[in-house]
Amino acid sequence: MRTRPLYGRGLLALSIATAVALAAAGALVAFYAPLDADQGVIQKIFYVHVPMAIVATAVVLAAAGALVAFYAPLDADQGVIQKIFYVHVPMAIVALCGFIAGGLMAIQQLRTGERKWDMRSYVAIHLSIVFGVGVLITGSLWAKRSWGHWWVWDEPVLVSFLIVFLLYCCYQPLRFSIRDPERQARYASVFAIAAGAFVPINFVAVRLAVQRVHPRVLSETGGHLPGAMRLTFLVALLGVALLFATLWKLELTSKNASEQLKRLRSRLETTPLEGPAGAPPPPVTTVPARPEAI
Repeated sequence: MRTRPLYGRGLLALSIATAVALAAAGALVAFYAPLDADQGVIQKIFYVHVPMAIVATAVVLAAAGALVAFYAPLDADQGVIQKIFYVHVPMAIVALCGFIAGGLMAIQQLRTGERKWDMRSYVAIHLSIVFGVGVLITGSLWAKRSWGHWWVWDEPVLVSFLIVFLLYCCYQPLRFSIRDPERQARYASVFAIAAGAFVPINFVAVRLAVQRVHPRVLSETGGHLPGAMRLTFLVALLGVALLFATLWKLELTSKNASEQLKRLRSRLETTPLEGPAGAPPPPVTTVPARPEAI
């Protein structure tokens, strides 16, 4: 009597479990999840789009981690600490691109006056600031191990990124110091456009400056990266970019849900509650009439 191998049974069980999970998710999306008040049934594509983005991000980041650990060669001078390059540089590139994207979305907000563009710009800048913190931390660790100093003030690349980071740190205090939503969106958009225009100008100025000790990756020669390092760097850059896009989508969805909840609460507070059909009206309290003198 022939029996199926163990791995065949495991694969069959995994396939059945996957099919059941997908069928359950489809049933929940179709019959249980409520319709969005503004977008209707098209909003239900969110339940497919976001999980796919999360899975793609996890796969690319895992591939990048494997390449960094087992494929990319060690640097002859710096050793294993150089591998922090595959986190530091992609985060810096994505953060700067996020700042520019926030400025472009702010232009759309001023053109259309729609609240959604202001929220998109805010989330992009907010995430870029978070990524900027990671850039400064990883860069300081790398500098301490490679140069013996946590920071080098005469290096244009380091100082220019710090200036951009501190500039955008003023964005949120400016934004939340204004209570009126329309003025808040308008002032924040103007700031985002001006700061976003400064980012590429600053980048070009740094490329024209005299190089000190900081390595340059985006150069005419490709940063002198060997093939294995370049492939690992590109996969890591793709993974960090997908991570930024996925976090942007998730935070934007959370912000939109919070806005809808606020609108519903304000609508419930302003709309008087009605009793069930056929119920008598609530009693009305009146001031008793003053008795007439006889």
